[in-house]
Amino acid sequence: MATDLPVDLVLGLAASLLTAATFIGILWVVGGNLTIDAASLTLTIAGYLVVAVVIYSIAVAAMTMLIGRRLTDVLQENKRAEAQLRAVGTHVRESGESTAPGLKGDDGIRAIHPALKAVISSWLNYCWQLVRLTIITHTNSLLTPVIGVLLCMPKYVAGTMLLGEVVQAAAAFVVVQGACSWFTDNYPRLAEWAASANRVASLLLALDKIDQCQTCDESARTGR
Repeated sequence: MATDLPVDLVLGLAASLLTAATFIGILWVVGGNLTIDAASLTLTIAGYLVVAVVIYSIAVAAMTMLIGRRLTDVLQENKRAEAQLRAVGTHVRESGESTAPGLKGDDGIRAIHPALKAVISSWLNYCWQLVRLTIITHTNSLLTPVIGVLLCMPKYVAGTMLLGEVVQAAAAFVVVQGACSWFTDNYPRLAEWAASANRVASLLLALDKIDQCQTCDESARTGR
């Protein structure tokens, strides 16, 4: 998990960057500039659809980070609870297969029950996090085409943009926003990678600490 996911994520990011670079040019040309007259001031926004899609994507990404900020911790707890359950289950199974006294019968059930309860609790927390993130991603996919059309309506009403150009600009807006939503769409996978990498890092630190302790013990025994 800590090594395979980065490869897939980087490939997806590269594809999103290439798609965004291609369609941003189309969106810039088709959308053109937007001139806003307010009182005695005239404001011209160059490539306003590109500016709008960038701002919108940043807002969606910020909302995703805000709502899913606990996802990495929840995943780490989930992996820890599952590992604990596997360890307890393996111990109970080995004790049941051997003739040596160990965790058998009711003792085994009492040992497994807390670990299983922790796994179920961690999975419920994980599912709740995924539900909230899924609401964001699906709401985003539904709103993006509507926002693209609404942004083109002022120029269409003013007669400076044809209906075909509105459809083309809205379609390019959806493609660019989808490319810019790479972070939002892959946030659960990023959190899963972070949780796995943190567990690997913790294991490596623990192994380094053991090596240091063994080195200190050997030095003490040899008098060095």
